[in-house]
Amino acid sequence: MKEEHNYDPCLVKCKENLSFKYKHECTILIQMKCLFFSFRCETCSGEEAKYRCPRCMKYSCSLACVKKHKTALSCNGIREKAAFVSMHEFNELNLLSDYRFLEDVGRMTDGAARDVSLHRPTTNKFINYLKNRARKHNIHLKTLPIGFTKRKENSTTFNKKEQRFYWHLKLIFPHSHAEYTVKRVPDDKTLGEILKPYLDPEESDPVIRQRLKIYTMSPQSDVQILMKIENRQHNSVSYDELHTSKSLLDNLKDKVVIEYPTLLVVLKKLKNDMGVLGQGKHKFISYYARYFS
Repeated sequence: MKEEHNYDPCLVKCKENLSFKYKHECTILIQMKCLFFSFRCETCSGEEAKYRCPRCMKYSCSLACVKKHKTALSCNGIREKAAFVSMHEFNELNLLSDYRFLEDVGRMTDGAARDVSLHRPTTNKFINYLKNRARKHNIHLKTLPIGFTKRKENSTTFNKKEQRFYWHLKLIFPHSHAEYTVKRVPDDKTLGEILKPYLDPEESDPVIRQRLKIYTMSPQSDVQILMKIENRQHNSVSYDELHTSKSLLDNLKDKVVIEYPTLLVVLKKLKNDMGVLGQGKHKFISYYARYFS
């Protein structure tokens, strides 16, 4: 004769009142509660089971039996989240468990990434080494605190064997509202060579060429490369003009670089948008300044 189960009225009411999104989980809880009524305690075998160990899946009726089974089986009572489950035994509860397990892993990974104490020793050593090498070339390299986007993006390195910087560069083309990131740029490469894959009307990528059409259709002599002068007041934004025929290293000498160089590529024919402050220096109106905000 089939045994009748007395459903918990609280769970039944919960199922009736909850939205459709949570009804399925509530149904599973009711089924699990009813399932326990069909089993006896596996420790004392005298009482109806009320608990099931998440680790070894043994049924128990009381706290005393739970403690006994942990001692007898050396069970810690903690569910093994990565335990193997065959496909024919896999159900919604296993799926929900796996989903929550991945969420926990994501939280732990994010927490480790934010823990400054885990990164400080090696990071400071590497950053100080880069600063010292840059100082020997009269480049004032400065870094941002851990966690800043620009700090995370920076991939600049120094090759001891070649005695050369490989810079992380950001190129901004304001007239086309475009930005490009270039990694591992050797310091002996000229700015003209760096810009060739973007501005050359024949050798540049067709997609980039189309987006930078206003640049590729202009003569190369009309292109100016500017770099923001750091450590100035926010209401006084000015730029140094760099030389396309000189190497990146020569252009960065006697300049302040925060994390990595950011170069602004403009056209001389649009020079009405700027006013000359002095030789090699320009000041832009807010139209260009917003690219560095």
